[in-house]
This record gives sequence, C-alpha cells and structure tokens, in this order.
Amino acid sequence: MHSKPKIDQEDFEWTAAELKAAKKFADLPKSLQTKLASRKPRGAQVSPTKISTTIRLSSEVIDSFKATGAGWQTRIDLALKEWLKEHELA
Repeated sequence: MHSKPKIDQEDFEWTAAELKAAKKFADLPKSLQTKLASRKPRGAQVSPTKISTTIRLSSEVIDSFKATGAGWQTRIDLALKEWLKEHELA
C-alpha cells in the first residue's frame, strides 16, 4: 500500500486559489522588480554535465530519499555512483 507522498518544495503544484492570488511581475514594487531582474543567470555546468532522463523507481526509494529534504535527487545520483564503485559491470 502506498503512503501519501510528502509535499516537496522542489515538486509542487499551485492550487487554483494560489494562481488567482499570484501577482504579475509588473505589479510588484519597482524595487523588487529591479532586484529580481538583476539576479545573475545560472552559470554553465561544470564537466561532467548531468543528463536529464526518466527512470522508474519504487515508491519506497523515492519516499525515503525525499524524506531527507532538498537535494534528494543528487543523493540518489551519489548512491548510484557508490554502487558503481562497488560493482563491476560486464
């Protein structure tokens, strides 16, 4: 039986009420618009670059890693890298 997934700050959906209450960028105070517009864009990834993929994992694995908080996907990547160090692939 699957437990109800925990809300993750990295993976959420806005409710209809939240969407309706959201403000447009132009409606924000000018000082906040300036601050947000001046943020530096994300830099180029350092080699090796990660590859986006889709993978199906058990709910137990996902729930356990998500329960550790932000960065859970990186921890899955690290766990798989550790497995690779310990196992020789054919």
